[in-house]
Amino acid sequence: MNRLEPIDWTVAAKVASRLAGSDPFASSYHGASLVADFAELTPRAEALVTTSTGLVPDGPANARVVNRPEWIQNNIRSFQRMLRPITDRMGGDMGGLWAPAARMAAGVEVGTILGVLSKRVLGQYDLIGAGDEDKPQDEVAYVGPNVLAIEKRFAFPPQEFRLWLALHEVTHRAQFTGVPWMRGYFTTLTNRTLGSADPDPRRFLIALKRTVDAVRAGRNPFDDGGLLALLADDDQRDALDRMGGLMSLLEGHGDITMDRAGIDHIPSAGRFSATLRQRRQQSKPLIKLVQQVSGFEAKLRQYEEGERFIEAVEAQRGVAFLDRVWVSPDRLPSLAEIRNPSAWVTRLDLFDAPAEVAGSRRRPWRRPVR
Repeated sequence: MNRLEPIDWTVAAKVASRLAGSDPFASSYHGASLVADFAELTPRAEALVTTSTGLVPDGPANARVVNRPEWIQNNIRSFQRMLRPITDRMGGDMGGLWAPAARMAAGVEVGTILGVLSKRVLGQYDLIGAGDEDKPQDEVAYVGPNVLAIEKRFAFPPQEFRLWLALHEVTHRAQFTGVPWMRGYFTTLTNRTLGSADPDPRRFLIALKRTVDAVRAGRNPFDDGGLLALLADDDQRDALDRMGGLMSLLEGHGDITMDRAGIDHIPSAGRFSATLRQRRQQSKPLIKLVQQVSGFEAKLRQYEEGERFIEAVEAQRGVAFLDRVWVSPDRLPSLAEIRNPSAWVTRLDLFDAPAEVAGSRRRPWRRPVR
């Protein structure tokens, strides 16, 4: 029997590209400036991030400006790689009468998510897709039409805004290539979450019960990671909790570094941050639904929770204490500790004093006045 993947990726790509649409502004002379600007600003941003954080990336980044269809194709490849533990196990069961319809439906769902998000994402360091033959590991991508649309809509100074974006993306790259164990730990968590995924339909009944219980308790059932969290078993939920803590730390650290590293170079940073925060909170109903189901809504909360964690720890114990998170995986905060920074501080006090890490003599961060 030929093994078929449970997701029709061709359908996903077509649906996503149709929803993504096009932006005529991107094909104008304004679009041409993006390539040269990001080629210049990305290495500049890396130097600022290294000075600010003490994290030294593994060689220079490769800046690439992509359109929405290219971003979609990049993420389809990443999805295929990330979901392979699940699709390999389910592929052998895709020979039934309803298999083509099921594959197409799954393709439409994935395509809808990617299509909606493709109009909102500004930049991306794609760790999961890194290493493909046509996608170098050091690539940092910027979604050109979306960058131009934001600049035009809010009258952002292009050079400042592009440097600001570059700071966030190269910070993520510094986190994963400048901390020796980070990439392997992230991959382990991902495999633990997806590798034991159970395609048994009974998992959907359990997810349905969790959804009902959450609604009755007045909570959004998708708050803790989207559909995947609802379908997870106990071990997977533990891995998702650890992943949530890690991503909140990394996203919050990325946002804070944008402001910290650019404070003397980007006068409009406060306005950029405030505007995009408001944009996140004012998504249209369909966009919010897609973001919730996909887990992207949880990712947006990670920015804020991670920032609050970092600010609270630095206020209590200083920058050097916070830098302990880069020493080893057992010093990373859980999701519960992200939401209760004092608990993480107390736990870290039980560890032996770690070796001093680069950047620990930095001054405590104070958010600019908006």
